[in-house]
Amino acid sequence: MDVTERGELIVVGFAIRTTNAEEMDPSRAKLPVLWQRAGAPGAFAHVPGRVDENLYAVLTDYESDHHGAYTQIIGTGVRTVPRLPEGMVAVRVPAGPSLRLEVRGPMPQALVDTWQQVWKHTESGGTPSRAFTTDLEVHHPDGVDLYLAI
Repeated sequence: MDVTERGELIVVGFAIRTTNAEEMDPSRAKLPVLWQRAGAPGAFAHVPGRVDENLYAVLTDYESDHHGAYTQIIGTGVRTVPRLPEGMVAVRVPAGPSLRLEVRGPMPQALVDTWQQVWKHTESGGTPSRAFTTDLEVHHPDGVDLYLAI
């Protein structure tokens, strides 16, 4: 885990509210449907001002810590907030210090494994501690870069 300064980003995409406990139960999990929707061909083609072709997952509005509810938005990075396409939201990911983890290997298992390591780090009181404000996953052809707010 490297500490780095993450730049500001605006993401436009689809949002859900969930918990990690819900996501562990296939009958209640909401993220697979969200990822399917966001990963559909052309899902963000009509969003103007995109900064790149990466997919961004923003985890924000934490109720407490990794045991509480949070909002996840999966979308595309944009320069400015356009008129939002129907069913989409915009979220500003503020600049700030972050723990950066590079996730490589077969997806989504490599990402699941990394999040489990993050939860263990949090549970053990690892430093620096997480802020539980806004975390970011950057999905690109080489894998995922995970930025945890500290």
